[in-house]
Amino acid sequence: MEKTKRLVYGALFAALTCVATMSIHIPTPGTGGYIHPGDALVVLSGIVLGPLYGGLAAGIGSALADLIGGYYIYVPITFAVKFIISAVVAIVFRKASSFGIPKIPSCMICGIFSTALVAGGYCFFEYFLYGAGAFASVPSNIIQGISGLIFSTILLPVVSQIPDFRANMQKL
Repeated sequence: MEKTKRLVYGALFAALTCVATMSIHIPTPGTGGYIHPGDALVVLSGIVLGPLYGGLAAGIGSALADLIGGYYIYVPITFAVKFIISAVVAIVFRKASSFGIPKIPSCMICGIFSTALVAGGYCFFEYFLYGAGAFASVPSNIIQGISGLIFSTILLPVVSQIPDFRANMQKL
């Protein structure tokens, strides 16, 4: 039953990530990209579901948003970057919690890792597409990561009130 719940919650987080990514678009200048609340769900996926299921939910949900939104070239890049972010967030959150750091500060620490991975991950992959022009997207990706940090920190107390999610976070 536990595997079934994780699978269902993973699908739920993938769908929520896709919808949140597509719901609000704040264009970033010069990059063709946009800031969106989906990054908060990428962080929360890792915190709630752990590295594997959280990473898959974040990667699939974000990649689906790119696919539906017409950003076809970014689908594999987005999947990889968001999977890695969510998996790293899960590990960092678990480690911070083991040191007795409360949930909100732990989430903020995860957001710092997320921001660095968004900016670095996209820059790395875009370098193979655009060469040195990839560095132009770093400031926008940092802003995108910071918005994810803010939204996830706001949403964590709400998600923590859901009994199944609270129990799952305690297992990590």
